[in-house]
Amino acid sequence: MLRIVSDFPAKARRMSLVPTLSETISRARTDLRMGLPVVIGGHLAAAVETLTPARLADLRAMGRVVLAITDRRAETLKARAYDGDLARVRVPEDADTAWLRAVADPSGDLMTPMKGPLFTDRPDEGGGGDVAPHRAAIALAKSAQLLPAVAVVALGASLPGLTVLPAGPTLAQLAAETALAPVAAARLPLAAAERSQLHILRPADGGAEHYAVEIGSPPRDQPVLARLHSACFTGDVLGSLKCDCGPQLAAALDAMGQAGAGVLLYLNQEGRGIGLANKMRAYGLQNQGFDTVEANHRLGFEDDERDFRLGAAMLRRMGFSAVRLMTNNPRKVAMMQAHGIEVAERVPLAVGRNRWNDAYLSVKAAKSGHLL
Repeated sequence: MLRIVSDFPAKARRMSLVPTLSETISRARTDLRMGLPVVIGGHLAAAVETLTPARLADLRAMGRVVLAITDRRAETLKARAYDGDLARVRVPEDADTAWLRAVADPSGDLMTPMKGPLFTDRPDEGGGGDVAPHRAAIALAKSAQLLPAVAVVALGASLPGLTVLPAGPTLAQLAAETALAPVAAARLPLAAAERSQLHILRPADGGAEHYAVEIGSPPRDQPVLARLHSACFTGDVLGSLKCDCGPQLAAALDAMGQAGAGVLLYLNQEGRGIGLANKMRAYGLQNQGFDTVEANHRLGFEDDERDFRLGAAMLRRMGFSAVRLMTNNPRKVAMMQAHGIEVAERVPLAVGRNRWNDAYLSVKAAKSGHLL
């Protein structure tokens, strides 16, 4: 019996039972969302959004706690981002989880603007120069659709039971294009087109599935009328007037139905890739007077966190190599062409403007380059 137990790890490796890096990253995302720290590059990292007082006390018992935030959030807080794209804020000894969340979450910035002074580590001081674990932890929190703010502690010894990741390879894996595999497809008559199919594609990284609506039987050797549409629960489902997403979805399907052929890719990247919860946080900031780009920056995100490579991969998987792309976003055109999909024509899709989203659409044109 003892011999069998001692042989098990080697047998597990031979049987491919040990999780890959991608699978371990997927597990780590869940850990962060549940408030459990993970180990990245010899550092303990816990998402501020889900951190409990008890776990903060445990982190403090391990060593000096640093709050890693993005340079976007640091700029809002007037904190120095000595590490380029991130800042390592020194956490005061008496700081509690409410203090950490106040630094991470901008929803209360106008009510309590004074959070500092905030002191940040410099690479040439006590903070050290290796920020790869902090950078990987922030990227992991983003991929989990949490606020990009992480409490980090240098770890002197291993802790059993926690998910362990290498910093550099984790960053590279999170930035890499994920493979997609078809899961299921079936005929789905739509109001816009009775001859249509819905295809489900699943990413290998354990993320949300993405959908392709194929209308008619578009030939694979000709440019297909196509639309990359990012999921928008508020606009597509609830009919929100704050954006033009719902009208764009309906107009694209109608145009494809009238043409008798087309492909609409529905990418599950809500809120420009930051998730519905963070999108609602951004809406709250917009209600305070910030525009959509400013709101994203105050949250610690970039203007747009979506990965449009998924769209090109889905089209290639379905056998298409050229599109007539329905979009107002030149970035989508450039992405398609950079990833092997010829854009034979850009088809404008300017619909749904109203008094509630007029300023939002103007910002998309002025700051994001949309052709409106």
